[in-house]
Amino acid sequence: MKRTIIRMGHPNLREIAQPYPNDKIGSQELFELIEDMRETLHYSGGIGLAAPQISVPYRLAVIETTNSQSRYGDIPIIPFTIFINPKITVLDSNQSGMWEGCLSVPNIRGYVKRPQNIRIDWLSETGQLKTLNARGLLATVFQHEFDHLNGKLFIDRIQDTTKISFDDEFHLYHQPLEQL
Repeated sequence: MKRTIIRMGHPNLREIAQPYPNDKIGSQELFELIEDMRETLHYSGGIGLAAPQISVPYRLAVIETTNSQSRYGDIPIIPFTIFINPKITVLDSNQSGMWEGCLSVPNIRGYVKRPQNIRIDWLSETGQLKTLNARGLLATVFQHEFDHLNGKLFIDRIQDTTKISFDDEFHLYHQPLEQL
């Protein structure tokens, strides 16, 4: 079932999510939530969705990139993957900036600097411990989604407020400049 994605201003987006209970991993309840998140993500056209964005207060997110040349830029293909209780370890503190958008902050983008070399450790939907290293845009995607688990939005990370733009103005004034 497609769920409603809550938007900036909704207090649930600012709550720190609780760890997903180990005794519920592998449950029918979890699989129903995952299917709802898959349907919601596909309907919205996004590449990531955190449970708090649909008012579910758990440390759970899904990410799926299906096209390496997407509207988000060149990104490795990641099949639909569930991240339960994920943890990020920064492997290199060097940062790079990218224009980010968010399903919970529709029609707005902002330039955010983040570490570009990270490791993600998480549990799968069956309780298996997984690890993945991510660089570049993919590292940004993970950090963006997992920020939701800590009550953070990308706009909280914007250092230069002159680099906040509506989507239409981004396409007119910022995107072409970045391609030069």
